[in-house]
Amino acid sequence: MSTGNKQLDAILHGGLLKNAINLIVGIPGSGKTILSQQVAFQNATQERPALYLSTLSEPLDKIIRYAESLQFFDREAIREGRIVYEDVGQVLEQGLDDVIGTIDRYLKEIKPALVVIDSFRAFHAMAPDASYFRRFLYNLTRRLTAAATTSVWNAPYSRADAVDEAEFAVADAIIALDIKQVAEREVRVLQVMKLRGSGFQSGEHLYRVTDRGLAVFPRLADLQDEARYELSPERSESGIAALDDLLGGTGYWSGATTLIVGPSGVGKTLMGLHFLYHGAEVGEPGILATFQENVSQLSRIVSSFGWSIDDKNVKMFSRSVVDLNIDEWVYDLLALVEATDAKRVVIDSMADLASAAGDTIRFREWMFSLIQRCTRAGVSLMLTQEVAELFHLNRISQDAISHLADNVVLLQYLREGAELARTVTVLKTRAMPHRPVVHRYEITNEGFTLGDVLTPAP
Repeated sequence: MSTGNKQLDAILHGGLLKNAINLIVGIPGSGKTILSQQVAFQNATQERPALYLSTLSEPLDKIIRYAESLQFFDREAIREGRIVYEDVGQVLEQGLDDVIGTIDRYLKEIKPALVVIDSFRAFHAMAPDASYFRRFLYNLTRRLTAAATTSVWNAPYSRADAVDEAEFAVADAIIALDIKQVAEREVRVLQVMKLRGSGFQSGEHLYRVTDRGLAVFPRLADLQDEARYELSPERSESGIAALDDLLGGTGYWSGATTLIVGPSGVGKTLMGLHFLYHGAEVGEPGILATFQENVSQLSRIVSSFGWSIDDKNVKMFSRSVVDLNIDEWVYDLLALVEATDAKRVVIDSMADLASAAGDTIRFREWMFSLIQRCTRAGVSLMLTQEVAELFHLNRISQDAISHLADNVVLLQYLREGAELARTVTVLKTRAMPHRPVVHRYEITNEGFTLGDVLTPAP
């Protein structure tokens, strides 16, 4: 049964379990009610409606009033009886036996395909003891199973409560929503704790609560795919003829990943722009994914070197580092790659993504997955990485991602008396020869201009 969100369905390997009990847990404000209603409106039909039961958590009119602000809310569905809202709060005050009788009557009269109970935890408060509650739970489960209905129960439990509460034992699927504090940011995470008889994507997945419901972003963590695939025999020229000469005369392999490393102001972004705009000239659309400059700022930068921000074959994908969610960001990027049939992508810079990831191990597996997806799709990826050292470099990258790149190009400053010169060195290329020499270069109105080879001091 679809949740109303394709990404969450993918995490669940197809959706919620039909004719089963699906439990949604999380702290207050995590989005349990919104997800429950999202499922109801997605699946309700005239023949098999959805029954939404509120208990003692919130008044029914308040639940409906807030639901009206959501895009999936359909008042016609209520008028036509596809969605039936009922308040069992007053019945609950009379006892759990009366609740069973009321639900029995609804099952016979409405014949729902889906029953939502919001919130299930209220039943605990009305049970005199744990044994009584377990009997109630057994009777309710038996009736819902006999009616061949799918159930969604939500309750304000934390993941730690899973050990103690009886609902967790009878539930066939458990989805936990949580809000975590990461430094000064709040991050919402979703985790599938249980999915009886089915596989699912493990781990914590980021999500947002929006006016469209829950927008979920599956954790980008692809396993190694052993299936063989064809590598392109074509080359992607860098857009800098002298640099291509250092790369064997024909540039990088198409579909390869290139890491451009250097200190601030040395020309990393410019090298990426050369790569993209040369691709545009030869019919290979490209995307510049950036975090520090907006489109207006980028327009001034590219126009100063004779390019145009309006080139239809170069798309600007600009996002702020504020509240950046790397999984949300990467799915937006991959969607743009598919929509534009992009063959070249420049990410400027890796430091912004690593900071948003917040975890070194998570960032490495995320980078591995992105590179593998681009390689298999034949998309050439260029990454910029800023280093602190201006002159003497001790290591290429802090997050140990240089080994994932096929090519590594080092840009550095060199002291020459009272001035600073710039130098470029091709440190690494996979499956192709290169000349690991240190070249001077200048940045002019035409971009990169390579000079002579640096001669070692005697």
